[in-house]
Amino acid sequence: MLRVPYTPRTEPWNRLLVRNWQIVEVCRVETESGVVGWGETLPHYGWGRVSDDAVARATDSPLGSLLGDDSLGPGLQMALYDALGKTLGVPVHALFGLPKVRDWAPLAWWNTKMPPEVLAEEAKDAVAAGYTDHKIKARPWFDVYAQVEAISAVTPSHYKLDMDFNDMLGTVGTATRVLQKLDTYEKVNFYEGPLPQRDVAAYRELRSKISRPLAIHFGVPSFPQVIQSQMCDGFVLNQGIGATLAQGQLAATFEMPFFLQLVGLGLTTALMAHLAAVLTHARWPAVTCLNNYSADLLIESLTIKHGHVQVPDAPGLGVAFDEAALEKYKLEPPHWMPFPRHILTVTWEGGRKIHFPYMEKPKTPDYAGPAFSHLQFEQASASLRGRGVWEDFMRGNLPLYEPGVSLTVWDDDGSTDWAALYQKCLEAPVWD
Repeated sequence: MLRVPYTPRTEPWNRLLVRNWQIVEVCRVETESGVVGWGETLPHYGWGRVSDDAVARATDSPLGSLLGDDSLGPGLQMALYDALGKTLGVPVHALFGLPKVRDWAPLAWWNTKMPPEVLAEEAKDAVAAGYTDHKIKARPWFDVYAQVEAISAVTPSHYKLDMDFNDMLGTVGTATRVLQKLDTYEKVNFYEGPLPQRDVAAYRELRSKISRPLAIHFGVPSFPQVIQSQMCDGFVLNQGIGATLAQGQLAATFEMPFFLQLVGLGLTTALMAHLAAVLTHARWPAVTCLNNYSADLLIESLTIKHGHVQVPDAPGLGVAFDEAALEKYKLEPPHWMPFPRHILTVTWEGGRKIHFPYMEKPKTPDYAGPAFSHLQFEQASASLRGRGVWEDFMRGNLPLYEPGVSLTVWDDDGSTDWAALYQKCLEAPVWD
């Protein structure tokens, strides 16, 4: 297990929800002939983990016999593909059984929830690093219009923005108001998950009222229902290799574009490029979150130009894992990073202000707990979940996507004022 730090600018914001994405499990597979394959898993994110049972099954099976078994977990499955490709002298994409359709895969810069001025600095770095597409988390505690304007002001005309709402627009009426205004910004590219995906009728209605494409995660509702209802324009694919290949071909049959979402570092980004190399409709920029890390764990980084990453053509994943990282970033148990206590303050125009707590282990059943709890926390300990700013916005208790709204973070500074306000917040949000 490794802990690979975030970049200094992303760390203060990533720690509010995805602090544990810094933890990376590295998998090493060695064949009887001495060929070594490498893979990586983010154990606190993704479609699976590498279990002891998976390791035992892989150890007792011929190389290549379990490649399509997504239950192995990301890192082990990746390492097996890498080892087999090296053994046969072919790149991983040649093992998928599909013809190669592209040499460069579209890739997006990714950021979590951040103030407009911070996102603008991130966008400058993205342009300098060769990116032309930027996916951001659009949240009602930040001014999404100011975010778009700040990024637009520092990026070239061809730079695009993908907006991920994670169901937080609430209703068709609110979604229409917000998205129609965002439609007026030239750089906005598409919208992901504006409403709960099960609401097919709402998606159909919303899609008829906006000019940008709508993307949803593949799987809910069922694929036939999505196609028949025409509720969206494309998909997000974020499963194991077997499922991704199957879903990607199914989407292509109905001319539905998609983007790949495989979160990780250099090895994961290389795997994504191999998948995109053979999936004809992987046309939207993929998300791996590579830009958030201070290191990619590769001896030589992947080539990123003009918004695309070059598909490696050397055997296996086509990249060399930096084994020195095993010692440099080694993480001793427990493999979990605590969530420091904060007070989160949402402020709207006119001076309206509300404070929420953020703590590692809630002591009350109501408002204590991670304030941004969402799907990732469904897989975490129950003691880490609770109501917070996310829940109050989702329940309609707070105004959605008002211009001028902002969020600030007050770290535990040891002061009596901080402690007093924090204790009040544990009982219920505090209006100021």
